[in-house]
Amino acid sequence: MTDPNAIQPSALDQLPDRDPEETAEWQASLDAVAKAAGPHRAAYLMRRTLERAEGAGIALPKLLETDYVNTIPTAAEPAVPGDEAMEARITAWNRWNAAAMVTRGSKHGVGGHIATFASAAWLYETGFNHFFRGKEADGSGDQLYIQGHASPGIYARAFLDGRLNETHLDNFRQESGGNGLPSYPHPRRLPWLWEFPTVSMGLGPLSAIYQARFNRYLTNRGIKDVSASHVWAFLGDGEMDEPESTAALALAAREELDNLTFVINCNLQRLDGPVRANFKIVQELEAQFRGAGWNVVKTLWGSAWDELFRLDTTGALVRRLREVPDAQVQTYQTRDAAYIRQDFFGADPALVELAKLLSDDKILECFHLSRGGHEARKVYAAYRAALEHKGAPTVILAQTVKGHTLGEGFASKNANHQMKKLTVDEFKTMRDLLELPISDSRFVDGVVPYGHPGADSPEVRYLQERRAALGGPAPARRVHPVAPLPAPAEKVFASFDKGSGSQNVATTMAFVRLVKDLVRDKETGRRWVPIVPDEARTFGMESLFPSLGIYSPKGQTYEPVDRDQLMYYKEAKNGQILNEGITEAGSMADFIAASTAYSTHGEAMIPFYIFYSMFGWQRTADQMWQLGDQLGRGFLIGATAGRTTLTGEGLQHADGHSPVIAATNPAALTYDPAFAYEIAVIVKDGLRRMYGEAAPGEDPNVFYYLTVYNEPLPQPAKPSGLGIDEGIVKGLYRFNTAESAGIAPVANAPRIQLLGSGTAIHWVLEAQKLLAEEWGVAADVWSATSWTELRRDALEADAALLRGEERVPFVRQALQGAEGPVLAVSDYMRQVPDQIAQWVEQDYSSLGADGFGLSDTREAARRHFGVDAQSVVVAALAQLARRGEVQATAVKEAREKYGL
Repeated sequence: MTDPNAIQPSALDQLPDRDPEETAEWQASLDAVAKAAGPHRAAYLMRRTLERAEGAGIALPKLLETDYVNTIPTAAEPAVPGDEAMEARITAWNRWNAAAMVTRGSKHGVGGHIATFASAAWLYETGFNHFFRGKEADGSGDQLYIQGHASPGIYARAFLDGRLNETHLDNFRQESGGNGLPSYPHPRRLPWLWEFPTVSMGLGPLSAIYQARFNRYLTNRGIKDVSASHVWAFLGDGEMDEPESTAALALAAREELDNLTFVINCNLQRLDGPVRANFKIVQELEAQFRGAGWNVVKTLWGSAWDELFRLDTTGALVRRLREVPDAQVQTYQTRDAAYIRQDFFGADPALVELAKLLSDDKILECFHLSRGGHEARKVYAAYRAALEHKGAPTVILAQTVKGHTLGEGFASKNANHQMKKLTVDEFKTMRDLLELPISDSRFVDGVVPYGHPGADSPEVRYLQERRAALGGPAPARRVHPVAPLPAPAEKVFASFDKGSGSQNVATTMAFVRLVKDLVRDKETGRRWVPIVPDEARTFGMESLFPSLGIYSPKGQTYEPVDRDQLMYYKEAKNGQILNEGITEAGSMADFIAASTAYSTHGEAMIPFYIFYSMFGWQRTADQMWQLGDQLGRGFLIGATAGRTTLTGEGLQHADGHSPVIAATNPAALTYDPAFAYEIAVIVKDGLRRMYGEAAPGEDPNVFYYLTVYNEPLPQPAKPSGLGIDEGIVKGLYRFNTAESAGIAPVANAPRIQLLGSGTAIHWVLEAQKLLAEEWGVAADVWSATSWTELRRDALEADAALLRGEERVPFVRQALQGAEGPVLAVSDYMRQVPDQIAQWVEQDYSSLGADGFGLSDTREAARRHFGVDAQSVVVAALAQLARRGEVQATAVKEAREKYGL
């Protein structure tokens, strides 16, 4: 049996020891210290020695945890410039109005969160007064990711500086009347204030990392020098449990993003209770961030603790702080001095003696009030250290008390996240604590008043002067006047009109070819941002590697294995392609940063993100809502799309539903093009709408989702005639008739309208031929490029009718006069084409690939789902038979003929 106390082998055992005697002396010294002074002293000396080695640049593994004390000693804290007393008064007003706003709103049942900003007030106020750069200097300023639940405090500050009034505050979470404030940071709802949506939780930290990275990308590519911009992300310690919160920590460290600071409000509480009841979240986060390569600054204890640390001559206090679990720290916040003396100090004889030197008031001051995140000087020191640190991003772990200054009923209570209001008496207690000049007479009928010192008060002048010195108000979103981008040459798009002749071309390849031409455009080519999650070769994009380069802040420090090949793997500091590795979430965060550069930096960028369609909306739909909320623009490309075109990969790759999910997003324009020329028309229109001259009533703040396929097929020439481009963009046009296809049966033959989208149109075209040649049925074929846009147009037409306006849905206009029933087919669930059913005047039915995907050949899979050409024929005959236009026996005969 192995002795657990035996020294275990390590990697050092594999290295030759040049001086075993010297090694033994060092080990003996450590043993002697442990024996004479105890293991705690030995551990202390080892930690200090490792810290010295690290500071001297000696290559050793880093310590992942430090003691549970402030990283910056009190003696090393810089003085806070400015008027600390004035800033305290400003913070007091903001605390009051944040709580008043939520409490007044609770009378209408709209809720709100009080406790988060109460704990984080100084984290924000210190930044606003001294660090956060506004947009009136270089147009970019800093990028602020505000914690969603702290939004009342941000509104309160905007009220103080005159950007909001009492009517706005009284309409917190009541937006429908036009003067409301959204619950959380929502740029689409309040676009002059909020720049980044940060709820859903976890997406803020992920987006902040990629925003900082995209800032470097813009600078390194020479688009715009934004090296002065700093990204600040304010997060909750509970939020860090979201996997997205920490998904890109290594990227930030690897690319040395010292333009990024995370500020994590460690109030030790999440929505239901302690973040780590039996553990210590600060220590866990420190190890996680330090292990990933971040600079970590812990700001845990306020100045009241300085005396306790001076008295701790044995290290017993530091040891006890390290071992007490977070839930017990929370309990100390609510208990009296006697309890703390017994439970905390009573655990160690040295601490019992230390506690004898402390008054009850001192103990309560330390354990109830004094936290590093509640003191401007501590926070200022941490922020200054973050900005001065170079070569790595910084995380500040700031300990606070949730519900601080709101009274004993709130502070550290497990339920305070659900507590939406204070009583009048609690407000009066808070007023006295904050020393605010608000008289009792202002509480009329039990309604708490808002507080404001006056537009020309010293507080407001000071606040505005500080913001002016830092470049204007913050947070703020600005859409700078940017000239519309010139349209690329028409020949780029027109080249797809003639089709591919006898060559088989997948629509994925057609899109990539289009992009290759567009990135060569002298005016706009450099503004394209290709984003791909390690599948560029799958999508045929490897030819872009040497011409555009893959972005890397370090360039290419090695000789690529394929350097002698034409399409070698080329990384460059000014590379244009963002090849992110296997991370759809990271790729979407890239896309969001690029798609909003027109606002964030006043530079219009044209991102396209190409991905396996199954791993887009299904996996990152939450980020696509974030994209829409942030008013992003660009092209999402769902490649290898459909349920039956990539069947060798099986169920998990067989996408039969992404257009269903996409249809739920109001900002997504979803297209399922069948042919190369359709892709060209859609991309051309997207560039016009998002980056050129949008038509009256068109919202440019949309993004396009195009599905493209990996099945090589002949690409036909674009049909001639009026309205083709309009139909492609609006979602439906007639591709051919039985007559124009040269396969019309006898005169007065039964007729049917076949609608197909994406790759399904090829089955429909084959079915058109079979119907004519084998069953005497004339079929017209329509390309449905967007079921979703057809539905949206129809919904708008319905709404217009209710307003007394005459509008006919486009789908009804297009199909007007078309003879016979309508049969719609796609490579997706029937829900996709069924979106338009209620607006089609003809008899309507559909076919789709419902159910789970499977592995097989394309032909077998299509037969399995009943969407192949023969299945379309049978479904068409069944529709006509129900109308009495073909014999009922024809349906059975067709089934037997085709083996269905």
